[in-house]
Amino acid sequence: MRFHFTAEQVALHDAVSALLSGTCTPAAVRAAWTAPASSFDRASWQALSEMGVFEVLVPAEAGGLGLDWCSLVLVLEATGRVCFPGPIVETAAVAAPVLGEAPRLLGAPPPLGEAALVLGKAAPLLGGAALPGAPMISASLGGMPAPCGDDADLLLVDHRETLLLLPRTAVSGQRLESVDRSRRLLRVEAIDPSMATVVAEGPAALEAALDRAALGTAAQLLGLSQTMLDMTVAYVADRHQFGVPIGSFQAVKHRLADALMELRFARPVVYRAAWSMAVADAAATEHVAMAKAMASDAAEVIGRAALQCHGAMGYADTHDLHLYLKRSWALARAFGSAAWHREQVAVRLGI
Repeated sequence: MRFHFTAEQVALHDAVSALLSGTCTPAAVRAAWTAPASSFDRASWQALSEMGVFEVLVPAEAGGLGLDWCSLVLVLEATGRVCFPGPIVETAAVAAPVLGEAPRLLGAPPPLGEAALVLGKAAPLLGGAALPGAPMISASLGGMPAPCGDDADLLLVDHRETLLLLPRTAVSGQRLESVDRSRRLLRVEAIDPSMATVVAEGPAALEAALDRAALGTAAQLLGLSQTMLDMTVAYVADRHQFGVPIGSFQAVKHRLADALMELRFARPVVYRAAWSMAVADAAATEHVAMAKAMASDAAEVIGRAALQCHGAMGYADTHDLHLYLKRSWALARAFGSAAWHREQVAVRLGI
């Protein structure tokens, strides 16, 4: 079987990449590390909303783009390449599909308005307050902290096998420190059920949400890995020792060749998982687990190679490498580590 993306899917990826290259610079990522709570710079977020990125998985009849994971996986990979600091996986991959399906699952639109309004440019009311034009949605699933939780307008929280959508004001929690401070994690400690909207119920809904989160994170890890590898190749070509580029040394060549091999093995597995999700393959959960495991492993190998090849410079906070490296450390463990996902595959295969 020959698998390839359509011209439209590639065009969407290229458009998002072009947008983010100008708006999500390393300086913008650094700013997210130090910005006070609830002061997240939303310039890139608003621009992505205007492109319809958050509505890729929302059905057309609900006001979305009506596309599938084969489109979104490329978009999320592009956000990984620039170390995008917002909760785009939580908004576009985790929340958007369940909000788009909520009217049909529940038999009536949720109290906060049509799903398209939640994600689009209009400003529905929630708890008596108008939402901004491009609401930011974070998620706390399986007890995990919510990325950009203080900055989000809405939080998707699993509570007793029910997915609830709440305004940030209805959630109390504690901000956590992370190796990647642009993640701006919030540990949810209590919610106000009276302000919650039920969008899905049952363990299957939670498992599906976690699958989408894991796959979206795997796609971002591909982008992060590619950027770290590109940065390192450029560095070893420019850095000279003994009168020649250090990239000409056999040990450096072998290390980077091994890193490239990891990425080339991981990428088609992630794309396969995206296709499986798009066509509702019965083995989609297994394919997602394989994708997250291999993408996490690739990011670990490439990160170590990048750090070693950059030498002491790679350890400096002033060098951009640390932005991508620390994000990859965080995402490699988010929504299940490589070891955890390999165990899930083994259990499902009965080995």
